[in-house]
Amino acid sequence: FSSRRRHTRSLCDWSSDVCSSDLSFPVVSFVGYTSPFGPRVHPLSGSLHPHLGLDIAAPLGSPVRNWWGGMLVEILRDAGCGNGLVVRSGPYEHLYCHLAGRVEGDTYRSGSVVLRQGQGLRTGQIIGHVGLTGSTTGPHLHWGVRHGERWLDPASVLRAMAAERRRRQTSWRTPFNVVQNR
Repeated sequence: FSSRRRHTRSLCDWSSDVCSSDLSFPVVSFVGYTSPFGPRVHPLSGSLHPHLGLDIAAPLGSPVRNWWGGMLVEILRDAGCGNGLVVRSGPYEHLYCHLAGRVEGDTYRSGSVVLRQGQGLRTGQIIGHVGLTGSTTGPHLHWGVRHGERWLDPASVLRAMAAERRRRQTSWRTPFNVVQNR
C-alpha cells in the first residue's frame, strides 16, 4: 500500500459502479471529520505530509463497516496505520486504519469479529472497531480509497454516495410523462 498519488477527478469518472451501487458509510457512530484528504501538517511529527485518506472521529470501540463488498487482501500491523485492513472491490481498494483488536499472522480479531486474509466481505459487514493503534492522537478511523494506483478523496466518495441516494429517493416519486398545466 505504498505507491500513493493524489487524485482529484470525480469519482464517477472512474466507475459508474460506485455511483450506482449500494455502499455503506464506514463508521456506525459518526462524530465528525478530523482530518481531510490532501497535504497536512502531521499532528505528531509536525512535518508536511500528504494525507491519503479521511479521518472519521468516533467513540472508541465503535463498529466499523465495510464500505463495499469485496475481498480482504491484506491485514496490516504497522507504526503508522496500526491495525488495518485492505479490501479490494473490483478496481478499488479501501483501507481501514487504527482499528482496535489484534493481528495474528493472517487473522484480525476485534471482539466477535474474526477476519482472515482472502475472505469475502459483504457491503455493510462489521469488520472491526475504532481503536487507537498506530500513529494517532485520538479514536478515529482513517479511511482511504484507491482506484488502481490513484488515491481518491474519500469525501468525494461520500458526496457521490449521498447524491446517488438523493437521486434514487426522488426518482421513484417523480411520475414520468407528467404534463404541467399553466
